Amino acid sequence: MEAQKLLLLVLLIPCDLFIGKSLGDGVTPEEAKELRDEVREMFYHAFNGYMEHAFPRDELRPLSCGGEDTLGGYALTLIDSLDTLALLGDRERFTASVEWIGKNLRFDINKTVSIFETTIRILGGLISAHLIASDHNTGMRIPSYDDELLHLAEDLARRMLPAFDTPTGIPFGSVNLLHGVDENESKITSTAGGGTLTLEFGILSRLTNDPIFEQVAKNAVRGLWARRSKINLVGAHIDVFSGDWTQKDAGIGTSIDSFYEYLLKAYLLFGDEEYLFIFQEAYKAAMNYLFNDPWYVEVNMNSAALVWPLFNSLQAFWPGLQVLAGDIEPAIRTHAAFFSVWRRYGFTPEGFNLATLSVQQGQKSYPLRPELIESTYWLYKATRDPRFLDAGRDMLASLQYGARCTCGYCHISDVEFHKQEDHMESFFLAETVKYLWLLFDLAAGPDNLVENGPYKYIFSTEGHLLPATPQISLVHEHCSYFGAYCWNNSMRVKTHSPESAETNSSGSQTRHADSSFLSRSSYQSSPPVSGLKGLCPGLTHGQRFGISFMAPVDSSSEDKYSSQRETTEVRSHSVVLVSDPDPVVPLSGPHNDHGNGPSGAPQEESPSSKQNR
Repeated sequence: MEAQKLLLLVLLIPCDLFIGKSLGDGVTPEEAKELRDEVREMFYHAFNGYMEHAFPRDELRPLSCGGEDTLGGYALTLIDSLDTLALLGDRERFTASVEWIGKNLRFDINKTVSIFETTIRILGGLISAHLIASDHNTGMRIPSYDDELLHLAEDLARRMLPAFDTPTGIPFGSVNLLHGVDENESKITSTAGGGTLTLEFGILSRLTNDPIFEQVAKNAVRGLWARRSKINLVGAHIDVFSGDWTQKDAGIGTSIDSFYEYLLKAYLLFGDEEYLFIFQEAYKAAMNYLFNDPWYVEVNMNSAALVWPLFNSLQAFWPGLQVLAGDIEPAIRTHAAFFSVWRRYGFTPEGFNLATLSVQQGQKSYPLRPELIESTYWLYKATRDPRFLDAGRDMLASLQYGARCTCGYCHISDVEFHKQEDHMESFFLAETVKYLWLLFDLAAGPDNLVENGPYKYIFSTEGHLLPATPQISLVHEHCSYFGAYCWNNSMRVKTHSPESAETNSSGSQTRHADSSFLSRSSYQSSPPVSGLKGLCPGLTHGQRFGISFMAPVDSSSEDKYSSQRETTEVRSHSVVLVSDPDPVVPLSGPHNDHGNGPSGAPQEESPSSKQNR
């Protein structure tokens, strides 16, 4: 193991990398208010540009002030922006937008769409806006609203169900909304594409009292996890029919990242311990085989041999996920390393090669991605370290001076020369601006439904607000795990409510949710099997979820896992981010580049679509 770790050690961190002068003089509460207002203006510059020049097409062309259809031709950017409008307190435009969508949007169209993109952008956008518009407690309830968005969401999800009809349960990557899966549809999909559906589909099941949506999404996760390697790593692409991995590179970035994200968040939102168990096993493997402090590399999922030492921009969500998991110290170090790349170029390129200390050939663009800003928000929320505000101020300045263009904000096609490209992804308004606004609003004294509202919120991978309401979070549980026979027929159902790791308050604590399941008469999963009902006492998590089976034990024995779980309190940490925009970490040690030379990584440009997640 030590030799393997030495082989994987691609970085030696200079001791002065994180020791230096502050990035700025510190953001005062007054300046935080000014920055928050600047972000609000940024949102409306782009949103108004879209509404005036592109709506109802999917996305804005911000240089030429036109529109383009990129997903399905159904006002993608407006749907993706709904909960941002609500978060900003814009009742007038939120109401008008919800009413227009309810009257005009239809999904009975002959369009072949990405399951992943449609789920996280459209389905998530509709569900989040429905939960806001229908609830008095959000302060944004629309009196005339009659569940139109929920009906649209259900219709859309049913049109995607044919994609899940595969031998593995892992869905096809695309589906035609009118005709189902095309006979020539590729059988290859990404791990993120199959494993990032649980939140949206799970909530839809609870809102419609139909378990089918949650079941297919959970089966997809089980199908992926069942095909993990012996060291608990998953690859990047898989054949949904055979279950064979077609790309065995394991990492936390492109094509895999949100698989990890949704494991933890599905547990936090639904209280389903199966997701927590899988997340803990997957996270432990990632930290063991992929983490080269403070960076992350990609390895072969079976042998853990290094494939290529590359930072890709989608990895930048990871420190934020670590905050939710309570693992703060490595999150701080990794964020500082990732931010050093931003400081060097003004943006993060899609790929930065850690062997050559340069932008990866063919991966020079920055498509307005939110991930580093997202992690900055979570780290500031957890630690209140003012240096994260300084980092946010720097990133805001980069966007204002480098990406702002005539009618919105432009992709940067080359981070070294800051060349602008005539495209603006919908996630710029759904995520990038949202996390920046939340960061500065938190520092100014938060006044929004996330921080001060009645619910704890989980953010989807598209940044949509998903509240932990009783209807969503309370789970009816029965012991129908594979091989987990309840030898004791007595019913032992825990009845305490889950506690989310995401808090409303401005305090700096992040806690794991309690392991809990609550009965709900309004939601029924698959019928309980005789003899398999209730929590099975004395079984480990592995046995509960079908990993193994052992002879029955004394029912009074305590679940080993439960006795070891601890509530994690996040402490304030002091960290100095890189003051010099140029220093990068040198490469040290051998690596296996699969014949691609020192740069290692593929040469083609990564698509800007978030399906790479």
